[in-house]
Amino acid sequence: MSLKTIKSAITRNLINLPGWRTKRRIVVIESDDWGSVRMASKDAYNYFLLKGLPVDKSPYNSFDALECNEDLERLFDVLGSVKDVNGNPAVMTANAVVANPDFEKIRNSGFQKYYYEPFTKTLERYPEHDRVYSLYKQGIKEKLFKPQFHGREHLNVARWMHALQSRDSFALMAFEWNMFSLHTGINSTCRGEYLDAFAVESHEEQLQLRQILSEGLELFQLLMGYQSLTCIAPCYTWNSDVEEVLSDHGVRALQGMVIQWVRIYGEGTHNKRYHYTGQRNQLGQHYLLRNCSFEPSHSQGDPVPYCLDRMHTAFAWHRPAIISTHRLNYMGFLNPSNREQNLNHLKRLLLAITTRWPDVEFLSSDQLSDLVSGDEKRGDQT
Repeated sequence: MSLKTIKSAITRNLINLPGWRTKRRIVVIESDDWGSVRMASKDAYNYFLLKGLPVDKSPYNSFDALECNEDLERLFDVLGSVKDVNGNPAVMTANAVVANPDFEKIRNSGFQKYYYEPFTKTLERYPEHDRVYSLYKQGIKEKLFKPQFHGREHLNVARWMHALQSRDSFALMAFEWNMFSLHTGINSTCRGEYLDAFAVESHEEQLQLRQILSEGLELFQLLMGYQSLTCIAPCYTWNSDVEEVLSDHGVRALQGMVIQWVRIYGEGTHNKRYHYTGQRNQLGQHYLLRNCSFEPSHSQGDPVPYCLDRMHTAFAWHRPAIISTHRLNYMGFLNPSNREQNLNHLKRLLLAITTRWPDVEFLSSDQLSDLVSGDEKRGDQT
């Protein structure tokens, strides 16, 4: 056994040591980035390649785009193809943003003022997306797809607007294609790509973020028809002030990884905070820790046994298996083969789960939150 394998085994056991326990075999599938613009089109992708930008080196450029009709239809087919011990299908917690920049209005302001539009308006600008919002509603009704709050936008508004006003060449190039992130390998971090939407550099930005969060949570409820009970911060970066605003709007649990990144005002650095499932903050909110991963678009090998191994460890410690998986794995608008290949992997994973653990229960993040808090009956409400 290699040293790398030993370290990996130690790590996946350590993250399952503390926290909330259950003998029930619970599986939660958390998927981020729904509703957000990424690569605009194949034409945009080819344009950036011709300009010499290595966009082909990032799977987010090659595969990720605003979800189209077929993306959701095919995903729902796979999720509905299996049933848990209670007869429920696999459900994906779709962590979604509810808005994107209104590029036309920003341009008309001379980049002096920021404007946003609901993601339902963004869908109207794309060619294969006219039924996406109704498919959201269908997925919710059929208990296949449960959106939760991922932000108003997946965008650090203050930093992006500063880049546009400073005539940053990469920001302006992306803007011309109604995009804000290039994932070129040049600016490949969350900060460099303006993706860490809840990171702030000053008290003034914190006040701006409070308004963004409030507007986003209200828009989420308007579009989805229910309050989001959980939230996942973009790039796992947020502070206690964010938790306060979320709590004021009914968010009871915070999804995340073992590490939370807390931006330090004006220093360009972060502090780390460590979490575990069931841990509570001063507001009574609790944290839900992802302890499994299914990211076939990033994987060099077979992603199914990798995920199953981590699920086995979670269950051995009487933890729920909370799987991290991103939207790009299931997108075919840019590259249909990406969607078909990875949906095949997902189906294999779901079949393996229900075969290996026939007593498995599929829950959404809000349902798990209610179970952890002792209010399980709320988990069936929307």
